[in-house]
Amino acid sequence: MKKLVIRGGRPLSGEVTIGGAKNSTVALIPAAILSEDPVHFDGMPDILDVYNLQVILESMNVSSEFSDGKLTIDPTQIVEAELPSTAIKSLRASYYFMGSLLGRFGRATVTFPGGDNIGPRPIDQHIKGFEALGATVREENDTIHIEAEHGLKGAHIFLDMVSVGATMNIILAAVHAEGVTIIENAAKEPEIIDLATFLNNMGAKIRGVGTDTIRITGVEHLGSETTHTAIPDRIEAGTYLALAAAQGEGVLVKNVIPEHLEAFISKMIEMGVDLDVREDSIYVPKTTHLKPITIKTAPYPSFATDLQQPITPLLGKIDGTSRIFETIYPERTRHIPELNKLGMNIEVKNEGEIDVHPSHELHGAQVSAEEIRAGAALVVAGLMADGVTEISNAEHVLRGYDRLVHKLTMLNADIKIEDDF
Repeated sequence: MKKLVIRGGRPLSGEVTIGGAKNSTVALIPAAILSEDPVHFDGMPDILDVYNLQVILESMNVSSEFSDGKLTIDPTQIVEAELPSTAIKSLRASYYFMGSLLGRFGRATVTFPGGDNIGPRPIDQHIKGFEALGATVREENDTIHIEAEHGLKGAHIFLDMVSVGATMNIILAAVHAEGVTIIENAAKEPEIIDLATFLNNMGAKIRGVGTDTIRITGVEHLGSETTHTAIPDRIEAGTYLALAAAQGEGVLVKNVIPEHLEAFISKMIEMGVDLDVREDSIYVPKTTHLKPITIKTAPYPSFATDLQQPITPLLGKIDGTSRIFETIYPERTRHIPELNKLGMNIEVKNEGEIDVHPSHELHGAQVSAEEIRAGAALVVAGLMADGVTEISNAEHVLRGYDRLVHKLTMLNADIKIEDDF
């Protein structure tokens, strides 16, 4: 176990470059096994999830090499094998192997995925999609068995709720299905476009990504030694923007696609942060007087649920109460008791309704990161607080933030990783 030790209160300044999108990466890597040739990725984030996915690939005799943001995956010698349950249970996004294995072999056996505990996140829409494509799905002893005995056939699928995971998983399975698959009420996130771009570059025929109707025409072969650069991580970018506004004296956030952050940027400007939004970077000047705001999370392009926690410490600097309505995961409030230990004044009024009251003097404390974004909120608050903050369960944070300690140190933060005995 690891912990992050932060000596807070230091002003932050300088530049930070955002890494590749975690939520793209965890789908792109399983997608690589659909290729008949080696694939090459650039701009991949150095996060624990990548290494866990490499362990899963190795179990199928798929070799991979990862260094300096470059990841090469060679699936040419792939074999069907039982996937390692420890790696599967370490990250929820391992469920993308259900779609990619189904597309590659016509069957998949995967242990129920793990990952962050932020409330119910059922996979019923994934299963609905697989069954519509002609697969049978059986659950037994914490394991999902999926098989398309007579092959996958294109189908018309309407998702009962907007789901990024289900949209991606159905795409992965459908690229090799016979005929045309149409997904309606599909999610529109940029990471889905990133996945489809990679697959199309390998020879897939996917249209309509970024809209609520996606059309996939099945193909027999994918490959041609494709190279793909992952899009920047909009959640990492938003986290650094919030941190820069809270504790910075001039921070330039580089490798950003501002269009992916429009709802977040609009809220920061509304509260009084004088952002300088450029083509692929955003400059955050020293920020003083801020106004209360109301945030309501919703599917893209609205305010992302993954950013409501990292922005919360910044809201505490405002003279007045800001309100958050968490509509995606109403139970996503486990960061609040920990933030209050640091001196914040936050209350959960109803399920998913959070009031952030002024809290101008934060102090160091011992806290625990229960999931990725909750941990990010604690890092932001710890950097704002006077004294030393120790964040246990640091692995949760390191799963999702590229070279976190290095990047923060370059911004003048006093932060380090230690063993937590």
